[in-house]
Amino acid sequence: MKIRIKGNAVRYRLTKSEVETFCQTGRYEEKTAFQSNTLTYVLETKAGISELEADFKEDSIVLYLPEEVRANWATSDRVGYSNSVDWNDESKLSLLVEKDFTCLDNTIEDQSDNYPNPRLAQDEN
Repeated sequence: MKIRIKGNAVRYRLTKSEVETFCQTGRYEEKTAFQSNTLTYVLETKAGISELEADFKEDSIVLYLPEEVRANWATSDRVGYSNSVDWNDESKLSLLVEKDFTCLDNTIEDQSDNYPNPRLAQDEN
């Protein structure tokens, strides 16, 4: 799972096997170890919600998807889920969770577990 943070925007990208694990267990997490602490970023299901939510607790960024999502996200054409959380002040937190597609340009990153890029099929037609 990749995490991208820019300002008040958080995005997770998950490979095929990561989405499958999430759908089977209701949770997927990664950790990044620093010298003095470890950052954990988590995607998990939560009952009683209707859209993507987030929290930061115990050195962990946790994005929550509704429980119903795990039933078919791995097998559906749905790319991802997004939400803009309003904290009732000037700030909003933009959230995005999506399937990770293969890149169209050359990259040295291992993409063997990524979803096929839908633009490749369009370009071939």
